[in-house]
Amino acid sequence: MMRAILLALCCWTATLPVWAETIIYPRHQAQHDPQLAYTLAVLQLAIQKSGKPYTLKQAGLVMVQSRVIQEIASNTGSVDIVWTATDTDREALLLPVRIPIDRGLIGWRIALVQASRADLLGKVRTRQDLRQYKAGQMHDWPDTRILRDSGLLVETTSSYETLFQQLAIGRLDYFPRSVLEVAAELASHPDLHLVMDRYLVIEYPSAFYFFVGRARPQLAADLTRGLETAVRDGSLEKLFQQHFGAMLQQLNLAQRRHIVLENAWLPASVPLNRPELWYRPTSASSPRRTR
Repeated sequence: MMRAILLALCCWTATLPVWAETIIYPRHQAQHDPQLAYTLAVLQLAIQKSGKPYTLKQAGLVMVQSRVIQEIASNTGSVDIVWTATDTDREALLLPVRIPIDRGLIGWRIALVQASRADLLGKVRTRQDLRQYKAGQMHDWPDTRILRDSGLLVETTSSYETLFQQLAIGRLDYFPRSVLEVAAELASHPDLHLVMDRYLVIEYPSAFYFFVGRARPQLAADLTRGLETAVRDGSLEKLFQQHFGAMLQQLNLAQRRHIVLENAWLPASVPLNRPELWYRPTSASSPRRTR
């Protein structure tokens, strides 16, 4: 899939005018970035729908998320765009493109656990029950403080791959991952004897946006226009379903217990009043939600 996306990008950019602007996107730590193929496809769709000629290029250096954000905010030219969960701090530094390309599912989390402890979370009913277990997160992820605000134990690191290693050797009890990432991440670490928890979704309101620097307002406007067009004509929903539709059905999200957390860092500008932008399970039964 990733090879096909990159080939399509090469073919597509080859037809653009020589004066097309370049958008440099990040090179993340993940050995097999589960977000990259879909996110690049969305970015390509937004550019196409915007009617503006932009080309895409990956940054040369691997950077953690906080470094990427600082590079964009400082307008160094090393990277132009980042995709990440929004919060008030990030919206103060950068320009958000306020279309949640994840349909809100960056805030729906399924835990990875050791295979030998597959039933670890089987008796968890509330966040109080969850407080006895230690989660792992990157130190600069917005999710870290959301979990801690709810009184959950969180161990942090500056290395993405280290989180999987720490979980495998028992230094962490669980590693909550977005429902859009968890299956791919599990598959990319087959030697660590991890499994996907089958009982819970840890849910909090969130939105996964493109962000660009404040020195690039035209780029933000172009991407916003392109994504709004893709929402109206259904092409964004179609792309989302192509990448995630079957997988989300297999996760049985409506049948799991949902532990709902608050997100005090969610900006008031998040378009929660636009139902066409957010995911809802197709099952007739509603998820069981507790706090």
